[in-house]
Amino acid sequence: MNDQASFALRGRNPDVLTCIANLSNDEVFTPPDFAKRMLDTLGDAWAAQNGGQSLWANSTVRFLDPCTKSGVFLREIAIRLIAGLEAEIPDLQTRVNHILTKQLFGIGITRLTALLARRSLYCSKFATGEHSVAKSFSSEDGNIWFERTEHSWRNGRCVHCGAGQETMDRGSDRETHAYAFIHTDEIKSRIAGMFGDAMQFDVIIGNPPYQLSSDGGTRDVPIYQYFVEQAKKLQPRFLSMVIPARWMASGLGLSEFRQAMLSDSQIKELVDYPAASEVFPGVEIKAGVCYFLWDAEHQGLCDVTTYRNGEAIGPTQRDLSEYDVFVRDARAVSILHKVVTKEHKSINTILARDKEFGWTSNFDDFHKIKNEGDIPLHYIRTMKRGIGYISRDKINKSSHLVEKWKVLVPQAYNGGDMIPHPILGKSIIAPSPSVCTQSFLFFYVNSEDEAKSVQSYYATRLFRFLVSVRKITQHATHSTYAWVPMQTWDRIWTDEALYEKYGITPEEQAYIESQVRPMVLDAGDDD
Repeated sequence: MNDQASFALRGRNPDVLTCIANLSNDEVFTPPDFAKRMLDTLGDAWAAQNGGQSLWANSTVRFLDPCTKSGVFLREIAIRLIAGLEAEIPDLQTRVNHILTKQLFGIGITRLTALLARRSLYCSKFATGEHSVAKSFSSEDGNIWFERTEHSWRNGRCVHCGAGQETMDRGSDRETHAYAFIHTDEIKSRIAGMFGDAMQFDVIIGNPPYQLSSDGGTRDVPIYQYFVEQAKKLQPRFLSMVIPARWMASGLGLSEFRQAMLSDSQIKELVDYPAASEVFPGVEIKAGVCYFLWDAEHQGLCDVTTYRNGEAIGPTQRDLSEYDVFVRDARAVSILHKVVTKEHKSINTILARDKEFGWTSNFDDFHKIKNEGDIPLHYIRTMKRGIGYISRDKINKSSHLVEKWKVLVPQAYNGGDMIPHPILGKSIIAPSPSVCTQSFLFFYVNSEDEAKSVQSYYATRLFRFLVSVRKITQHATHSTYAWVPMQTWDRIWTDEALYEKYGITPEEQAYIESQVRPMVLDAGDDD
């Protein structure tokens, strides 16, 4: 192979992989520059573990992308190996054949992406094609494996990924989205079947699919965690994946995965992007994304770096297991240490649970004109707050809270990714008696003066800051308020009084105020 042919794998301008559109927000193509950043992190970690030796000059290392889409990781690894192995394997064609047949392996997530990955890596959609830069394959698939895989249905759900049968059982003419890497209980045997031998991979790297619609599109089921778990079962030396960051504090069915990640002392690096657009331009992924580097030989603290508006905060060495959720910004930890103690009583002891009165956000069995004996019912519809009325005999749940004075707070509030951020929507004082739909949570007390005191506390920056370190999406659930301590409800609270009570330094105050906007004490009409 001459230098002119030497690539197709390099020197193309523009890079076609920067131009292709994403399949969906669930299957997002990795930008080449971001893939390079992940590979830089990997290369540095390899050198640190191997006396400064270059990963890209090692002809024995095997790489697997178990969820390849564009083939960008495999392509970028090939480019580095082609340069790094020149001294060991001087002939270019021999070197390329060795790298592509012995070192690089991928599993396509769909037939289309398998073809695209082969095109990126081999410069041909078939490894044996006329224009393929690989000259030693006997199979047109090369080392990019794909075969149609079916879900395993039980009681209307896939036992491997949780997909809903009604949504995803779509016939033989459409993609199943039953990803082969996670649709098996014996991943090592499955890999051997794919590649014809019991394979040991030194490095597993990729960007897995994020979620699947489970029941007609009304709820999405995360699946990226299964790729991480399966990859660990293959016992690589290094594992690196870019995944949604929602696992850090929330996410449907992610509690066990979150605890496994936070307690895993082999996670050497964690790089966090609260705004996903900094990684995937034009793609909205609530709570952002992150990538991690898992190192089989590492035991200890994790180097955490957070990127906001292109600025890196860190790396800071962190104990990921310090709390039950991950505190994304290390600058918040010193404040938590001062405010949150084992003895503190949380304000969520006077906070109602989700759907406290049993009515969902779209409940509409109420009337607009008050009849004698009716109870005011607060709701939010189409982002507007309103009050309806309902007869007392229709209140069948939590009737003991009807007579309480309430500080109603919206259960969901977005407000965008810009900081400083409001964190929470404005509160409303609801006199006794009153009820509400699921659109609101509420704090309940015994008098108007106490309600005003709670409302003043809610409006402080410190209160909302303590919520923010647990609130990773637009939803503020009961547990989101766990780190906000109770106060006495005999005064109007201010940040100045709270800063003094908890010994918050001027530097910490400035940080809080850089993150949280002031809140004016009025009800407002919009969510």
